[in-house]
Amino acid sequence: MVATQPPMHLSGHCVCPSDPQFVEEKGIRAEDLVIGALESAFQECDEVIGRELEASGQAGGCTALVAVSLQGKLYVANAGDSRAILVRRNEVRPLSSEFTPETERQRIQQLAFVYPELLAGEFTRLEFPRRLKGDDLGQKVLFRDHHMSGWSYKCVEKSDLKYPLIHGQGRQARLLGTLAVSRGLGDHQLRVLDTNIQLKPFLLSVPQVTVLDVDQLEPQEDDLVVMATDGLWDVLSNEQVARLVRSFLPGNQEDPHRFSELAQMLIHSTQGKDDNPTQEGQVSYDDISVFVIPLHSQHQGRSSH
Repeated sequence: MVATQPPMHLSGHCVCPSDPQFVEEKGIRAEDLVIGALESAFQECDEVIGRELEASGQAGGCTALVAVSLQGKLYVANAGDSRAILVRRNEVRPLSSEFTPETERQRIQQLAFVYPELLAGEFTRLEFPRRLKGDDLGQKVLFRDHHMSGWSYKCVEKSDLKYPLIHGQGRQARLLGTLAVSRGLGDHQLRVLDTNIQLKPFLLSVPQVTVLDVDQLEPQEDDLVVMATDGLWDVLSNEQVARLVRSFLPGNQEDPHRFSELAQMLIHSTQGKDDNPTQEGQVSYDDISVFVIPLHSQHQGRSSH
């Protein structure tokens, strides 16, 4: 995986004379293999979860956010609505994107277009600005289909009055009226309430992978990555988290546990406590997990790992 030009065959043997040329023409790099390994790992993990849940008769699912440090680069893989950000003295950079029914509208609609049986005649794949009513029949209203980035008008038919495939806006958006995320692990048995319609075909386990070249950053002592579940980001923006990080670290330079304590402080800042030192004043009622990862120490010790 770490070769400058990865071999076509993992054995290293050149089975076909054109193999090296293919790899070169496609521009396949070691970085692409790390990304592919993460994508494959998420899918394999999802399959394992599915078998274990079926064997135990349990149900459930989760989102997943992974960071891998390898050869001076940080690979961040995300499936769901958790988030990772890079915080530096003068910079805040998102290292992942959330996957919600809204952000993946076109993929979800296209799947319903190709396999309409997935909706069992209960839903419409078309997107309208709101849930249509009987009074809208015959009217020309705004709509979008899977092939559209813009909006157009169509004459409302009876089939358009079905429940929308993606309903609601912003944080209230739901896939088939059930899930607030469009990627994640598990939920193999999850069905729409009072129907036999499965959500799993729409719930993708493949992550999006972002690559950060840590060597090029020349990390400073307080440069770090914050990874957290959606409970944190529901009430705090990237900039608010960065401000809390920058206010906390200078006064705790000698504390060997400062990064763990910073993670706890970030969680505490979402609880609306009277003794909240951040005074952000917002409350999250969700479960929250936070990791604070210093880049400087990782960079310094990279060659020894």
